[in-house]
Amino acid sequence: MHILRNSLAIRPLHIIDISLLAKWLSNPEILFYYEGRDNAFDKEKARKVFFNPLDPAQKCIFSYKEKPIGYVQYYELDVDEKTEFGYLGKQQIYGMDQFIGETAYWNKGIGTLLVQTMVQLLKKEKQAEMIVMDPQAWNERAIRCYEKGGFQKVKVLPKHEWHEGSYRDCWLMEWRGDAYENTAT
Repeated sequence: MHILRNSLAIRPLHIIDISLLAKWLSNPEILFYYEGRDNAFDKEKARKVFFNPLDPAQKCIFSYKEKPIGYVQYYELDVDEKTEFGYLGKQQIYGMDQFIGETAYWNKGIGTLLVQTMVQLLKKEKQAEMIVMDPQAWNERAIRCYEKGGFQKVKVLPKHEWHEGSYRDCWLMEWRGDAYENTAT
């Protein structure tokens, strides 16, 4: 286990998790927010996407009360991403992405707990000075969750992500060291 906090456990992704990923990423309710309903996954697609040896992201499954309920990944931003976001010259910047794959666990504060836990993990284990996420601008529920986790909106990224047949605007959101921690609720 990477970390255990308030009944939340995070562990590295394993090949046996392909079935979970395929289940979650074939559910239209999940796909509405993550990947798009026109981009469903089966086991083969999950294997190709999540077990690509060239992808440097650290991929994890998180559990709540010992039940696997979602996926989270984190990665150090590369030069191209730092340039795109306006962070060139800054060090120790991580990005993260996540989703709760079990819809029965939505709207229970678990997403906020996950985000706060990941911030602490990246701060402690990776000495992250900044963490960024780029949710689609229309996804108000995710944005509220991230704000509760200590992130703030920085700027709109126009037509940043392809989703269900069109490019969508996203918010660049960041957590910067201790700068925002006192504003998190």
